[in-house]
Amino acid sequence: MPYRRLPKTDQARLQTLRQAVKQAGEADFMDQVMSFKLINEAQRFLPVFETQLSQYRQNCQTKVSANKQYKHIVGNARMYISHFIQVLNLAVIRGDIRKEQKALYQLDIHEHVLPDLTTEEDLLLWGQRIIDGETERVKQGGFPIYNPTISKVKVHYDIFKEKQVTQQQHKSNTQRTFKGMESLRVDADKLILEIWDTVEKHYKDLPPYKRLCACQKYGLIYYYRTGEKQLTPETDKQWEYNRQQPLTLDL
Repeated sequence: MPYRRLPKTDQARLQTLRQAVKQAGEADFMDQVMSFKLINEAQRFLPVFETQLSQYRQNCQTKVSANKQYKHIVGNARMYISHFIQVLNLAVIRGDIRKEQKALYQLDIHEHVLPDLTTEEDLLLWGQRIIDGETERVKQGGFPIYNPTISKVKVHYDIFKEKQVTQQQHKSNTQRTFKGMESLRVDADKLILEIWDTVEKHYKDLPPYKRLCACQKYGLIYYYRTGEKQLTPETDKQWEYNRQQPLTLDL
């Protein structure tokens, strides 16, 4: 007999359980392979697994779709924040703004380089700093910076902040359903293993090819080893012939 191997993917687990439940439902009342307890357990578990898998896939798809939009929003926020700081530095270099006023933005008054804006945390930090700094400088009588204006920067900064919260929710939802799937996978594998053991035990006295076909109807998955001869109806004929041969003892 070829060897069997438990399903490796959620879709394969789902298909295996569906097949077992379907075959059990089509069997005659007096010709059940599995116990009614095992059948009922599989029937109760199947919709739970289907629902959790569907929710997990939906959350993953939502996260992927939202992530594409989110990357664009992060890029816009980074562009406007960095552009504003560059324009501010140029204004200081030209003498339009006193270098001491850069302290209002918590920028180094002796340097004219961009702060690190690599991470989202950096964007949140510096975005708020330049918004607060520009607001305070204008309040003190300074002329506002244009191209971009701080209001334009704030629009993209606020969109970024809002979407970051939403993105974290998508991530949390996906992680929650993933953990739920991890637990259900363990339960699914235990249930499938019990079903397979029960089915194979029921058909253990059948000829090899008939046993293989009967078990496959209940979703059992078999693999042939390298070089292993495949089972066919001819295999069963040879098996029957060998059974009928008288046992001889070497004296």
